[in-house]
Amino acid sequence: MTRDESLKVGSNEMELVDFRIFKQEDDQVYEGIYGINVSKVREIIKIPHLTELPGTPDYIEGIFDLRDVVIPVVNLAKWMGIIVPEESEKNSRVIITEFNNVLIGFIVHDAKRIRRINWSDIEPASFVGESGSLEGSKITGVTRIEGDNVLLILDLESVVEDLGLYAPDTQSLPDEIEKFSGLALILDDSPTARRIVKEAVVKMGFKVMEAGDGEEGLEKLDELYKMYGEDVSNNLKIIISDVEMPKMDGFHFAANVRDDARFKGIPIVFNSSISDHFSEARGKEAGGEGYLVKFKAKTFYEEVSRIIRAHMKTGA
Repeated sequence: MTRDESLKVGSNEMELVDFRIFKQEDDQVYEGIYGINVSKVREIIKIPHLTELPGTPDYIEGIFDLRDVVIPVVNLAKWMGIIVPEESEKNSRVIITEFNNVLIGFIVHDAKRIRRINWSDIEPASFVGESGSLEGSKITGVTRIEGDNVLLILDLESVVEDLGLYAPDTQSLPDEIEKFSGLALILDDSPTARRIVKEAVVKMGFKVMEAGDGEEGLEKLDELYKMYGEDVSNNLKIIISDVEMPKMDGFHFAANVRDDARFKGIPIVFNSSISDHFSEARGKEAGGEGYLVKFKAKTFYEEVSRIIRAHMKTGA
């Protein structure tokens, strides 16, 4: 069964690569269970020959050439600062990830399987702190699996930003920023991502409503309909949504909006770190009129302006 057949738009499901990191504490070995969205995984390979990079932290193991693309490799256990038990690395693999159009390899102790999980079964990481530790700000959600174990969904993009291997482009502005009026609704479970998008749309003249997931986004739309009635689409000019969100993902949210006659004329733009073509196609199928990869300021302004202008001309 192909991915196109197995994971339908509007199903509110995601597929996770289940991988493990082992930790030694005194005489005990603990198995950390983590997950990353399959859409962000290019492939999983054995550890290749790596070229060391002088002057880099020890958790950056080096670089290697993968089909003419030079890829840096990060050792997650070393980055986490844990003591690794002997023999734990015998099954080690490199997970080659792609997000924000950047390829990064992560060494893990084992890659177990692919799991399909409903977003409604994923709880936001409400325990998250500001310490910067992996068990803090680098976990975006948790879900229970067999044996009453807990799988932690890892925010590898945040790890990469901390390592200085990627940073959002918020400065490459177009020569002129077109001004609009009305409201923009922003959906993203990351407060940092919402802040970046909010600053951009405020510069375009919009007032902003925010939601942390698809369920909250639908609640905000209901609030706006109570406020504006049939005139809601003349006030809410655009919806900008992340894809990966707990409770309800962006695709499922968009499918709900498109099936609701009150809101189907409001354009939706996806703004996601997932940069594979499959997800872009799913975004269009869900009803999105644009799919942006986080975050390039010039592209963001131009695409959002183009979509809003098109709706103004057609009167949609």
